[in-house]
Amino acid sequence: MSNNNELALIKKDTVDVVAEKVRQFQERGEIHFPANYSPENALKSAWLVLQETTDKNGKPVLQTCTKNSIANSLLNMVVQGLTPAKNQGYFIAFGQQLVFMRSYFGTMAVTKRVTGAKDIFAQVVYEGDEFEYEIEFGRKKVTKHVQKIENVNGDKIVAAYCTIVFDDDRWYTEIMTMDEIKRAWEMSPTKNKTHKEFPQEMAKKTVINRTCKMYLNSSDDSNLVIEHFYRTDESAEEAQIQEEIDENANQETIDVEFTEPEEESESESKPKSEDPLINDFEEALQNTDGPGF
Repeated sequence: MSNNNELALIKKDTVDVVAEKVRQFQERGEIHFPANYSPENALKSAWLVLQETTDKNGKPVLQTCTKNSIANSLLNMVVQGLTPAKNQGYFIAFGQQLVFMRSYFGTMAVTKRVTGAKDIFAQVVYEGDEFEYEIEFGRKKVTKHVQKIENVNGDKIVAAYCTIVFDDDRWYTEIMTMDEIKRAWEMSPTKNKTHKEFPQEMAKKTVINRTCKMYLNSSDDSNLVIEHFYRTDESAEEAQIQEEIDENANQETIDVEFTEPEEESESESKPKSEDPLINDFEEALQNTDGPGF
C-alpha cells in the first residue's frame, strides 16, 4: 500500500487500539509478559509484516480485510507473547477476515510459558525402527526407540511422537500414527505441497501441535493467555468456514427454463441504420460465432 495517509488511519484503528488494550491488561494485572518480550516491538514487527502480506488474490490484506479482524489478530498474537519476527506465527486472510495463525514454534512458546515446561521435543518413527511404549497411570511413555540411518525415509513414516518434559521429572507424551497425521493435514486450513515435500518435519509439527493442545486441554488454567490461545484457533476455523460459505454462495447457479425465440421475418426485422458503418458492424456480428474476445 502506497497511500501513507490511509496506512496511518489503519494503524490508528488497529495497532494503536491493540497497544492501548494490552496496556490496560497490564495495569489490571491480567497479563504478565516474559522478561525478554516487548509487546511494542512485537506490534511494530507485525505491522511491517502486514504491509507486505497479501490475500490469495494478491491484494494487500490491509485493504481487503476488516479493521476489526486485523485488530483481533494482533491482539491474539500479543496476548500470547508471540511475534512474527521469531517465526512464531503468520497472518492469513480468509475472505475479509484476517487471522493470526500460530506456527508450531509459537505453540511450543505458549506451552512453555503457561506450564513452565523445560523442553518439548518430537521424533519420527520409520519402518524398521525398534519402537515401544507403555501406558502408565493413563499416560503414554516411550520406553524404547532405536533407529538406524537406513530407516530414515520420508515415504516410510510409521508414526511420530512428542514429549513435554518438566523440571520435576514429569512428562507428557502423545503418539500419532501416520494415518492420523495425514487426516490432520487434510483438515488443515493451510494444507499445501509442503506436507509431501518435507513429510518428516511436517509430521513433527503436527504431533507437537497435538501434544501441546492436548496437555493444555487437560490443565485447569483459565488465564488470559489460554483464552487467546484457543481464540486464535477458533478464529481461523470460523473464518475458513465463512470463506467457504461465501465462495459457494457466489458460485450457486440458478436454473432458468430457456425458450428459443421465434425467428423474425424479414418484414419484422430491425430496420437498418442510415449509417453504413453501423450496418456493416451489425452484419459482421451476425455472420460470426460471437466476438473474438
